[in-house]
Amino acid sequence: MSVPSADAGLAEALDLLASRRYVVLTGAGISTDSGIPDYRGPRPVGAAPVRMPMTYQEFVASPENRQRYWARAHLGWSRMGSARPNAGHHALATLDPDLVVTQNVDGLHERAGQRSLVALHGRISDVVCLDCRQVTSRVAVQEAMTEANPGWIERHRGVAARPDGDVLLEQTAGFVVPSCTQCGGPLKPDVVFFGENVPKQRVLRCQQAVESAEALLVVGSSLTVMSGFRFVRQAHRAGRPVVIVNRGQTRGDALATVKLELGCSEFLEALRPARASVTAAG
Repeated sequence: MSVPSADAGLAEALDLLASRRYVVLTGAGISTDSGIPDYRGPRPVGAAPVRMPMTYQEFVASPENRQRYWARAHLGWSRMGSARPNAGHHALATLDPDLVVTQNVDGLHERAGQRSLVALHGRISDVVCLDCRQVTSRVAVQEAMTEANPGWIERHRGVAARPDGDVLLEQTAGFVVPSCTQCGGPLKPDVVFFGENVPKQRVLRCQQAVESAEALLVVGSSLTVMSGFRFVRQAHRAGRPVVIVNRGQTRGDALATVKLELGCSEFLEALRPARASVTAAG
């Protein structure tokens, strides 16, 4: 991994990506400018550590765990659902790489108009029944929860937001969780929880894109989770340049051709004119 000055590192990264076909892997860091907190990024001095999310095993273990999850997620959805794509999302949509692989479930890439996209961990805008597998829109489930729990949102407006549409709330007793309208089974967001596996076909599409691309760009991910880190290892093994843009250390730093401590939007907005100038010159 090269460790140049900040300016030299940016120039090297832009040069690597200006004329190559590339795949982009995004993480929570790209959405922080939209007001959605991440799990592992730098935190203000004195801020409480971010608690990791409920695992799949915890979620399916008991109705009480599902009640705790949905009571908090019901509050958090109103915030995540109102988030808007930021400059980084819009810049990436205009760059139009071979494929964007996002670890985020917030749907902001889609709202920005990203064309070639794999939501690796699913989308929080959908809800699936664990018994019959019927998929329902999150909006419909939110409406059902609001009707079943009058005043819940109003009583908890001040709770702090957490990543992935969650909030910091300990007392969830009494919250009524709707069941599947088709079979009465338990509902779960149609996203990959910690402890679950990403669907094989989804992974295969991403691997094929990384294999055929000429470079990999990682934006706003600590690469702690193997579901994303695997693509960095794949690109490195194949001898492809790997550019990582993230504030703070990542699991892939040792495999990076260039590692930049920059904001996601800042870098992507700089990449856009770099690629445009190469296209114009060609």
